[in-house]
Amino acid sequence: MDKYVHGYSKKEAKRLKDQAQTLTALLHADTAYPPGSRVLEAGCGIGAQTVPLAQNSPEARITAIDLSDTSLAKAKETVRQEGISNVEFEKADIFNLPYGPETFDHIFICFVLEHLENPVEALEKLKGVLKDGGSITVIEGDHGSFYCHPQSPEASLAVDCLIKIQKSMGGDSLIGRRLYPLIVQAGLSQVRVSPRMVYVDASKPELVDGFTRKTFIAMVEGVKEKAIAMQMIDEKTWNKGIADLYRTTSDDGTFCYTFFKAQGALLRS
Repeated sequence: MDKYVHGYSKKEAKRLKDQAQTLTALLHADTAYPPGSRVLEAGCGIGAQTVPLAQNSPEARITAIDLSDTSLAKAKETVRQEGISNVEFEKADIFNLPYGPETFDHIFICFVLEHLENPVEALEKLKGVLKDGGSITVIEGDHGSFYCHPQSPEASLAVDCLIKIQKSMGGDSLIGRRLYPLIVQAGLSQVRVSPRMVYVDASKPELVDGFTRKTFIAMVEGVKEKAIAMQMIDEKTWNKGIADLYRTTSDDGTFCYTFFKAQGALLRS
């Protein structure tokens, strides 16, 4: 994926792992596939989401695909370190899948559609390799759902820079709110969407560190150079915005963000 707004640095890889570990219960606890079922994880990246996916369904056979050789190598190492043996990795393009019709019982796609110019086409391509009666599960965030205390204009502007930069690259960081119509448009049935809100205050130090600091603020910090280069914000305002976001991790601060998890079924008859 050459339009991944966050880049492929070691810092970003660490952020992805921190995010997955922090949000496992919230996002993955209710996803488990039957023994013997074939599951496709589309766009596995460095394997951050592959680990909980495989651990929750130890007797399912998971095929995890990605376009990046570098990401696939990291994913293989991540899964190996966790002692997981029910995943195979393949280099493949969502828009040109090397699988025949009705290859997979279920499909899982997490934090991928937000980076695509044509998410409906991606879902349609995935639907083409899904068995009748199978499911597609999609998880996405929505940066517009962020709010915090205290919240300053500069903090909101810094987050808005990330939203606008991702849009300029053909993605949509507000896609969480669109999952229902996107999945319906792709031709799936029985579509259900479940909002998953992360609420953080000082009584939840693991979320203060794992989500507010290491996931969300780290994600915003990653677009500093692009935001200033594109003249969306000046450096002084940027620095204050980031400082104000960190201010929410103080004892009297709070932070909220909503993810959306959706599932649709393929019913041909």
